[in-house]
Amino acid sequence: MPFALTKRRSRERGFSVLEMMFATIILLVGLVAIAQLVPATILMNYRNRNDSSALVFAQRELDQFLDQQLSLSVPFTDALGNTCSLGDPASPNTIQPDNSSVVVINNQTLINFGVAPVANYSFTYQDLTDPSGITYDIRWAVILTGNGTKVYSKRFILGVRQQGGNGYFQPITLDTMVQK
Repeated sequence: MPFALTKRRSRERGFSVLEMMFATIILLVGLVAIAQLVPATILMNYRNRNDSSALVFAQRELDQFLDQQLSLSVPFTDALGNTCSLGDPASPNTIQPDNSSVVVINNQTLINFGVAPVANYSFTYQDLTDPSGITYDIRWAVILTGNGTKVYSKRFILGVRQQGGNGYFQPITLDTMVQK
């Protein structure tokens, strides 16, 4: 029995021009989307660095406040050479320097950066390790509890915010209390 060899012709098919254009457009849209993420990531990294620097600075300053004697009534000089007042025992149970230095938002006590800074309750600090030379505005308020001569506790509310720079940065607020 003779075998009949039949040739099957398989149609070899490539991509049409239309399919290639469609695939190229999809690839370009993906590349453009990814390319737009790079500047956003750089900006977020910059903001996180500034927030972290402000928080570390605020913690260092607050630690210096907490290291002072509870009964201290005269200003002290911090590690940076700034004169810092930690309240007057003769004015217990009040916000020092004054009531306008703090504001309550959503049951959280924050430093009011909308008013003028008060001497010995604020200073500015420029981070010399930062290549962009960012300046921070540091302010605090103290609430003493006592009887006018003896201090039982001090509540420190310390706020740090960036001055200048690109974009808006939320102020950092630390709130703590020390007592006998």
